[in-house]
Amino acid sequence: MQSAGACTGITLKSSDDATVVARTMDWSGAEMNNLYTIVPRGYNQQSLLPDGTMDGLNFVSLYGYAGIAVEQPEFVIDGTNEAGLSAALFYFPNYGEYVEYNEKSKDISLADFQVVSWILSRFATIDQVKAAINDVRIINVDPTASTVHWRITEPNGRQVVLEIVDGKPNFYENEIGVLTNSPGFPWHMTNLNNYVNLHPGSAGPTKFGPITLRAFGSGSGLRGLPGDFTPPSRFVRAAFLKTFAQEQETGEKSVEQAFHILNNVDVPSGVQFAVGKSPTDMPAATQWTVATDLKNKQIYYHTMYNRTIRNIDMSKIDFATVPFQYHPLDTEKQQTIFSVKID
Repeated sequence: MQSAGACTGITLKSSDDATVVARTMDWSGAEMNNLYTIVPRGYNQQSLLPDGTMDGLNFVSLYGYAGIAVEQPEFVIDGTNEAGLSAALFYFPNYGEYVEYNEKSKDISLADFQVVSWILSRFATIDQVKAAINDVRIINVDPTASTVHWRITEPNGRQVVLEIVDGKPNFYENEIGVLTNSPGFPWHMTNLNNYVNLHPGSAGPTKFGPITLRAFGSGSGLRGLPGDFTPPSRFVRAAFLKTFAQEQETGEKSVEQAFHILNNVDVPSGVQFAVGKSPTDMPAATQWTVATDLKNKQIYYHTMYNRTIRNIDMSKIDFATVPFQYHPLDTEKQQTIFSVKID
Protein backbone atom coordinates (compact mmCIF):
# COMPACT_ATOMS: atom_id res chain seq x y z
CA MET A 1 0.00 0.00 0.00
CA GLN A 2 1.45 3.33 -1.00
CA SER A 3 1.29 6.16 1.49
CA ALA A 4 0.36 9.57 0.19
CA GLY A 5 2.24 12.83 0.74
CA ALA A 6 0.16 15.85 -0.23
CA CYS A 7 1.85 19.05 0.97
CA THR A 8 0.55 22.45 -0.18
CA GLY A 9 2.38 25.77 0.20
CA ILE A 10 1.28 29.38 -0.32
CA THR A 11 2.93 32.79 0.08
CA LEU A 12 1.16 36.02 1.04
CA LYS A 13 2.20 39.69 1.23
CA SER A 14 0.62 42.17 3.62
CA SER A 15 0.21 45.89 2.99
CA ASP A 16 2.96 46.64 5.55
CA ASP A 17 5.35 44.60 3.34
CA ALA A 18 5.51 41.45 5.45
CA THR A 19 6.01 38.15 3.64
CA VAL A 20 4.19 35.11 5.04
CA VAL A 21 5.06 31.60 3.90
CA ALA A 22 2.65 28.85 4.91
CA ARG A 23 2.18 25.16 4.17
CA THR A 24 0.53 21.92 5.16
CA MET A 25 2.48 18.76 5.95
CA ASP A 26 0.46 15.79 4.75
CA TRP A 27 1.43 12.17 5.25
CA SER A 28 -1.20 9.45 5.39
CA GLY A 29 0.95 6.36 5.98
CA ALA A 30 1.57 6.78 9.70
CA GLU A 31 1.75 9.35 12.43
CA MET A 32 5.19 10.96 12.24
CA ASN A 33 7.32 12.11 15.14
CA ASN A 34 6.63 15.83 14.68
CA LEU A 35 8.99 18.24 16.46
CA TYR A 36 10.02 21.85 16.59
CA THR A 37 13.75 22.44 16.65
CA ILE A 38 15.87 25.42 17.77
CA VAL A 39 19.42 25.48 16.37
CA PRO A 40 22.00 27.97 17.67
CA ARG A 41 24.82 29.66 15.80
CA GLY A 42 27.95 27.52 15.75
CA TYR A 43 26.04 24.22 15.92
CA ASN A 44 27.84 21.43 14.07
CA GLN A 45 25.90 18.95 11.92
CA GLN A 46 26.84 16.04 9.70
CA SER A 47 24.77 14.41 6.99
CA LEU A 48 23.27 10.97 7.20
CA LEU A 49 24.53 8.48 4.60
CA PRO A 50 22.85 5.42 3.00
CA ASP A 51 24.79 3.08 5.32
CA GLY A 52 23.06 4.69 8.30
CA THR A 53 26.09 6.59 9.60
CA MET A 54 26.29 10.35 10.18
CA ASP A 55 29.50 10.60 8.17
CA GLY A 56 28.57 12.82 5.21
CA LEU A 57 28.85 16.56 4.66
CA ASN A 58 29.87 18.46 7.79
CA PHE A 59 28.45 21.96 8.21
CA VAL A 60 28.48 24.50 11.02
CA SER A 61 25.69 27.05 11.53
CA LEU A 62 26.60 30.60 10.58
CA TYR A 63 22.97 31.51 11.36
CA GLY A 64 20.70 30.24 14.07
CA TYR A 65 17.29 28.98 12.99
CA ALA A 66 14.03 27.45 14.11
CA GLY A 67 11.75 25.06 12.30
CA ILE A 68 9.55 21.99 12.30
CA ALA A 69 11.17 18.59 11.86
CA VAL A 70 9.90 15.06 11.34
CA GLU A 71 11.17 11.82 12.85
CA GLN A 72 14.43 13.31 14.15
CA PRO A 73 15.50 16.91 14.90
CA GLU A 74 18.02 17.06 12.05
CA PHE A 75 15.25 16.51 9.48
CA VAL A 76 13.84 20.04 9.42
CA ILE A 77 10.98 20.21 6.91
CA ASP A 78 10.12 23.90 7.20
CA GLY A 79 12.10 26.60 8.95
CA THR A 80 13.47 30.14 9.03
CA ASN A 81 16.86 31.50 10.07
CA GLU A 82 17.76 34.69 11.91
CA ALA A 83 18.56 36.42 8.58
CA GLY A 84 14.92 35.90 7.57
CA LEU A 85 15.60 33.23 4.91
CA SER A 86 12.98 30.48 4.81
CA ALA A 87 13.38 26.97 3.36
CA ALA A 88 10.89 24.12 3.11
CA LEU A 89 10.77 20.57 1.74
CA PHE A 90 7.86 19.15 -0.29
CA TYR A 91 7.41 15.62 -1.61
CA PHE A 92 8.25 15.22 -5.32
CA PRO A 93 7.74 11.54 -6.22
CA ASN A 94 8.60 9.99 -9.60
CA TYR A 95 9.84 13.21 -11.23
CA GLY A 96 13.00 14.09 -9.32
CA GLU A 97 16.27 12.20 -9.60
CA TYR A 98 19.38 12.77 -7.50
CA VAL A 99 22.94 11.72 -8.27
CA GLU A 100 23.86 8.23 -7.12
CA TYR A 101 25.72 8.03 -3.84
CA ASN A 102 29.46 7.57 -4.26
CA GLU A 103 31.44 6.74 -1.13
CA LYS A 104 34.44 8.63 -2.51
CA SER A 105 32.32 11.79 -2.34
CA LYS A 106 30.83 11.18 1.11
CA ASP A 107 32.42 14.34 2.53
CA ILE A 108 30.26 16.48 0.19
CA SER A 109 27.18 14.20 0.24
CA LEU A 110 24.06 15.75 1.76
CA ALA A 111 20.87 13.83 2.57
CA ASP A 112 17.79 15.36 0.94
CA PHE A 113 16.01 15.60 4.31
CA GLN A 114 18.88 17.72 5.66
CA VAL A 115 18.98 20.23 2.80
CA VAL A 116 16.68 22.63 4.67
CA SER A 117 19.01 22.56 7.69
CA TRP A 118 22.02 23.15 5.44
CA ILE A 119 20.36 26.13 3.72
CA LEU A 120 19.17 27.74 6.94
CA SER A 121 22.46 27.26 8.75
CA ARG A 122 24.70 28.64 6.00
CA PHE A 123 22.92 31.24 3.88
CA ALA A 124 21.10 34.57 4.04
CA THR A 125 19.98 34.89 0.40
CA ILE A 126 18.74 32.80 -2.50
CA ASP A 127 21.71 33.79 -4.65
CA GLN A 128 24.09 32.42 -2.01
CA VAL A 129 22.26 29.08 -2.12
CA LYS A 130 22.43 29.02 -5.92
CA ALA A 131 26.18 29.73 -5.84
CA ALA A 132 26.83 26.88 -3.39
CA ILE A 133 24.48 24.16 -4.66
CA ASN A 134 27.06 22.53 -6.93
CA ASP A 135 29.49 22.23 -4.02
CA VAL A 136 27.34 19.45 -2.53
CA ARG A 137 25.91 16.17 -3.82
CA ILE A 138 22.30 15.84 -2.67
CA ILE A 139 21.46 12.17 -2.18
CA ASN A 140 18.64 9.91 -1.09
CA VAL A 141 19.64 7.79 1.91
CA ASP A 142 16.68 5.44 1.37
CA PRO A 143 16.34 4.20 -2.22
CA THR A 144 12.66 3.31 -1.62
CA ALA A 145 11.73 6.82 -0.46
CA SER A 146 10.25 9.62 -2.56
CA THR A 147 12.44 12.35 -3.95
CA VAL A 148 11.64 15.88 -2.77
CA HIS A 149 11.88 19.48 -3.97
CA TRP A 150 12.31 22.70 -2.03
CA ARG A 151 10.87 26.20 -1.63
CA ILE A 152 13.31 28.97 -0.63
CA THR A 153 12.02 32.45 0.28
CA GLU A 154 13.63 35.75 1.20
CA PRO A 155 11.90 38.23 3.54
CA ASN A 156 11.44 40.64 0.59
CA GLY A 157 9.14 38.05 -1.03
CA ARG A 158 11.48 36.62 -3.66
CA GLN A 159 10.97 32.87 -3.86
CA VAL A 160 12.47 30.03 -5.87
CA VAL A 161 11.71 26.34 -6.25
CA LEU A 162 14.66 23.95 -6.37
CA GLU A 163 14.16 20.67 -8.22
CA ILE A 164 16.83 18.08 -8.97
CA VAL A 165 16.10 16.23 -12.20
CA ASP A 166 18.57 13.87 -13.90
CA GLY A 167 21.02 14.73 -11.15
CA LYS A 168 21.05 18.44 -12.01
CA PRO A 169 19.71 21.23 -9.78
CA ASN A 170 17.17 23.57 -11.37
CA PHE A 171 16.00 26.83 -9.80
CA TYR A 172 12.68 28.37 -10.85
CA GLU A 173 11.52 31.84 -9.82
CA ASN A 174 8.14 31.36 -8.12
CA GLU A 175 6.18 34.56 -8.70
CA ILE A 176 2.81 32.90 -8.03
CA GLY A 177 3.94 31.80 -4.55
CA VAL A 178 2.39 28.32 -4.62
CA LEU A 179 3.94 24.85 -4.45
CA THR A 180 2.56 21.32 -4.17
CA ASN A 181 4.09 18.07 -5.40
CA SER A 182 4.55 16.28 -8.74
CA PRO A 183 4.83 16.96 -11.66
CA GLY A 184 7.54 19.61 -11.88
CA PHE A 185 6.96 23.27 -11.12
CA PRO A 186 7.02 24.46 -14.78
CA TRP A 187 4.26 21.95 -15.60
CA HIS A 188 2.04 23.32 -12.83
CA MET A 189 2.52 26.87 -14.10
CA THR A 190 1.54 25.81 -17.63
CA ASN A 191 -1.47 23.92 -16.27
CA LEU A 192 -2.89 27.14 -14.77
CA ASN A 193 -3.76 28.17 -18.34
CA ASN A 194 -6.43 25.44 -18.37
CA TYR A 195 -8.39 27.60 -15.90
CA VAL A 196 -8.30 30.88 -17.80
CA ASN A 197 -12.12 31.01 -17.60
CA LEU A 198 -12.16 31.27 -13.80
CA HIS A 199 -12.48 34.65 -12.11
CA PRO A 200 -13.49 36.09 -8.72
CA GLY A 201 -17.05 37.23 -8.15
CA SER A 202 -20.15 35.91 -9.87
CA ALA A 203 -20.88 34.71 -13.39
CA GLY A 204 -23.85 35.87 -15.45
CA PRO A 205 -26.63 36.55 -15.78
CA THR A 206 -26.39 35.17 -19.31
CA LYS A 207 -29.05 35.31 -22.01
CA PHE A 208 -29.75 31.75 -23.12
CA GLY A 209 -32.16 31.87 -26.04
CA PRO A 210 -35.58 32.75 -24.63
CA ILE A 211 -34.45 32.42 -20.98
CA THR A 212 -31.86 33.99 -18.72
CA LEU A 213 -29.38 31.87 -16.75
CA ARG A 214 -28.46 33.09 -13.29
CA ALA A 215 -25.98 31.80 -10.73
CA PHE A 216 -27.41 29.99 -7.71
CA GLY A 217 -25.16 31.93 -5.35
CA SER A 218 -22.10 34.13 -4.93
CA GLY A 219 -18.66 33.03 -6.07
CA SER A 220 -19.90 31.36 -9.24
CA GLY A 221 -17.01 32.87 -11.20
CA LEU A 222 -14.82 30.13 -9.65
CA ARG A 223 -17.18 27.30 -10.60
CA GLY A 224 -14.94 24.60 -12.03
CA LEU A 225 -12.14 25.12 -9.50
CA PRO A 226 -10.85 21.56 -8.89
CA GLY A 227 -11.70 20.11 -5.49
CA ASP A 228 -9.79 16.82 -5.33
CA PHE A 229 -6.51 16.23 -3.48
CA THR A 230 -4.15 15.53 -6.37
CA PRO A 231 -1.12 17.86 -6.55
CA PRO A 232 -2.29 19.59 -9.78
CA SER A 233 -5.74 20.28 -8.32
CA ARG A 234 -4.36 21.53 -5.01
CA PHE A 235 -1.92 23.79 -6.88
CA VAL A 236 -4.73 25.36 -8.92
CA ARG A 237 -7.05 25.68 -5.93
CA ALA A 238 -4.38 27.27 -3.75
CA ALA A 239 -3.22 29.59 -6.56
CA PHE A 240 -6.69 31.03 -7.16
CA LEU A 241 -7.63 31.32 -3.48
CA LYS A 242 -4.43 33.09 -2.44
CA THR A 243 -4.34 35.32 -5.51
CA PHE A 244 -7.88 36.65 -5.06
CA ALA A 245 -7.89 36.78 -1.25
CA GLN A 246 -7.94 40.31 0.17
CA GLU A 247 -4.55 41.70 1.10
CA GLN A 248 -4.21 42.05 4.87
CA GLU A 249 -2.77 45.00 6.75
CA THR A 250 -0.12 43.15 8.78
CA GLY A 251 1.92 39.99 8.77
CA GLU A 252 -0.07 38.65 11.73
CA LYS A 253 -3.35 39.16 9.86
CA SER A 254 -1.83 37.47 6.79
CA VAL A 255 -0.89 34.50 8.96
CA GLU A 256 -4.51 34.17 10.07
CA GLN A 257 -5.61 34.40 6.44
CA ALA A 258 -3.06 31.75 5.41
CA PHE A 259 -4.54 29.25 7.86
CA HIS A 260 -8.03 29.91 6.45
CA ILE A 261 -6.83 29.44 2.86
CA LEU A 262 -5.00 26.21 3.69
CA ASN A 263 -8.14 24.81 5.33
CA ASN A 264 -9.28 24.31 1.74
CA VAL A 265 -6.56 21.71 1.11
CA ASP A 266 -6.69 19.87 4.46
CA VAL A 267 -6.81 16.12 3.82
CA PRO A 268 -9.19 14.13 6.07
CA SER A 269 -7.71 10.78 7.02
CA GLY A 270 -8.80 7.95 4.75
CA VAL A 271 -10.08 9.86 1.71
CA GLN A 272 -6.94 9.08 -0.30
CA PHE A 273 -7.55 5.35 -0.06
CA ALA A 274 -10.27 2.92 -1.06
CA VAL A 275 -12.99 2.31 1.54
CA GLY A 276 -11.64 0.16 4.35
CA LYS A 277 -8.05 0.40 3.09
CA SER A 278 -6.83 3.41 5.08
CA PRO A 279 -3.65 2.36 6.92
CA THR A 280 -4.17 4.48 10.06
CA ASP A 281 -6.79 5.92 12.36
CA MET A 282 -5.16 9.35 12.62
CA PRO A 283 -7.44 12.40 12.85
CA ALA A 284 -6.11 13.71 9.53
CA ALA A 285 -3.52 13.12 6.86
CA THR A 286 -2.66 16.80 7.25
CA GLN A 287 -0.46 16.29 10.29
CA TRP A 288 0.42 19.95 10.82
CA THR A 289 0.15 23.37 9.23
CA VAL A 290 2.68 26.16 9.69
CA ALA A 291 2.69 29.85 8.74
CA THR A 292 5.74 32.09 9.19
CA ASP A 293 5.94 35.87 9.16
CA LEU A 294 9.44 36.46 7.79
CA LYS A 295 9.47 40.20 8.47
CA ASN A 296 8.66 39.85 12.17
CA LYS A 297 10.30 36.41 12.59
CA GLN A 298 7.21 34.70 13.98
CA ILE A 299 6.39 31.02 13.42
CA TYR A 300 2.82 29.81 13.99
CA TYR A 301 1.51 26.25 13.76
CA HIS A 302 -1.35 23.92 14.59
CA THR A 303 -1.63 20.14 14.31
CA MET A 304 -4.10 17.42 13.46
CA TYR A 305 -4.63 16.85 17.19
CA ASN A 306 -4.95 20.44 18.30
CA ARG A 307 -5.89 23.28 15.98
CA THR A 308 -5.14 25.90 18.60
CA ILE A 309 -2.46 28.09 17.00
CA ARG A 310 0.88 28.13 18.81
CA ASN A 311 3.71 30.63 18.31
CA ILE A 312 7.52 30.54 18.28
CA ASP A 313 8.81 34.11 18.62
CA MET A 314 12.24 34.01 16.99
CA SER A 315 12.82 37.70 17.80
CA LYS A 316 13.17 36.71 21.46
CA ILE A 317 15.71 33.95 20.86
CA ASP A 318 19.41 34.74 21.37
CA PHE A 319 20.90 32.35 18.84
CA ALA A 320 24.39 32.98 20.22
CA THR A 321 23.52 31.43 23.58
CA VAL A 322 20.39 29.31 23.18
CA PRO A 323 21.13 25.57 23.45
CA PHE A 324 20.24 23.17 20.65
CA GLN A 325 16.84 21.75 21.53
CA TYR A 326 13.77 20.02 20.18
CA HIS A 327 10.29 19.39 21.53
CA PRO A 328 7.11 17.63 20.33
CA LEU A 329 4.59 19.81 18.53
CA ASP A 330 1.89 18.50 20.85
CA THR A 331 2.52 18.08 24.57
CA GLU A 332 -0.92 16.47 24.70
CA LYS A 333 -2.58 14.97 21.64
CA GLN A 334 -5.94 16.48 22.36
CA GLN A 335 -7.86 19.47 21.05
CA THR A 336 -8.00 22.41 23.45
CA ILE A 337 -11.67 23.20 24.05
CA PHE A 338 -12.91 26.13 26.13
CA SER A 339 -16.37 26.18 27.61
CA VAL A 340 -18.26 29.40 27.01
CA LYS A 341 -19.57 31.30 30.01
CA ILE A 342 -23.34 31.44 30.35
CA ASP A 343 -24.70 34.13 32.69
